[in-house]
Amino acid sequence: MATTMVSGNISNCEVFDNFKYTLYGCVYSMVFVLGLISNCVAMYIFICTLKVRNETTTYMINLAISDLLFVFTLPFRIFYFAARHWPFGDVLCKISVTLFYTNMYGSILFLTCISVDRFLAIVYPFRSKTIRTKRNAKIVCLAVWLTVITGSVPASFFRSTNTNNNTTEACFENFSEDTWKTYLSKIVIFIEIVGFFIPLILNVFCSTMVLKTLKKPVTLSRSKLNKTKVLKMIVVHLMIFCFCFIPYNINLVLYSLMRTQAFSNCTVKTAVKTMYPITLCIAVSNCCFDPIVYYFTSETIQNSIKKRNRVRRKDSRFSETLGSENFIQHNLNTLKAKIFENESTI
Repeated sequence: MATTMVSGNISNCEVFDNFKYTLYGCVYSMVFVLGLISNCVAMYIFICTLKVRNETTTYMINLAISDLLFVFTLPFRIFYFAARHWPFGDVLCKISVTLFYTNMYGSILFLTCISVDRFLAIVYPFRSKTIRTKRNAKIVCLAVWLTVITGSVPASFFRSTNTNNNTTEACFENFSEDTWKTYLSKIVIFIEIVGFFIPLILNVFCSTMVLKTLKKPVTLSRSKLNKTKVLKMIVVHLMIFCFCFIPYNINLVLYSLMRTQAFSNCTVKTAVKTMYPITLCIAVSNCCFDPIVYYFTSETIQNSIKKRNRVRRKDSRFSETLGSENFIQHNLNTLKAKIFENESTI
């Protein structure tokens, strides 16, 4: 790293972050395998197993679709980070980037929808009956898709691929300061306010209100088991939200400020540029964690899985019983045959 001090300001600050290509390749490969399997299993449960669907499962289905759309673009990104060259053209680069941001902020908004839905169900159980309907949930999901697409599509308004050293194509990297100041900084402002800060406030508010409601004497009639389930749901929900999205989005704001030359401190630049790929990989891992939210949030899914396990155990016991009966019957028939043969010879 080379730095030059001029009148107390740093005029040149070179940061080496080539480690990001190896990190991206490894993490994205793992996320592709785990995310594909877990979300396909989730979709199978939603579509083929669940007989009763409510507004919560509507949000979960849309969240799983969002995860799968992103997962399907990962092989292109894995190739890019391994070869450090994007041969698939500008259009596919734009689609890949758009789906990345659609997934990330779609996940944030759908998780927020689940949090608000739990808030209404627990804090205002009677008043919210007319609001918490499958029809309204579908309308909210449509609004979420329109919002995240509106925030992500502007990335296609300018060229997403750049040529490095006149030989290799880079996808959504190495943009000039003018591009950041003109386009990217505005996109970042929009997606951070609408896609992160407002949902973060809503998640914290809803979780706090639910916890306060559960502590009230009025709710003592609720079973302790039910309260424990709600507490587990809130803890898991907030842990995944905070772990996956807070580090990346805070770093993205700092990264945008750095690229627009809002600050020029070399130490800060080094820290921000080094942490960017790390926080990005953590954010991408949300595809693997979302199915955990499905299980802890929806009692319908838990009951469905438990019911299937009970049916399988019954089937296995029945097959074992049937097998033992067949074995006994076979031995009896063999014994009868031998007795009959002995009698006939006498």
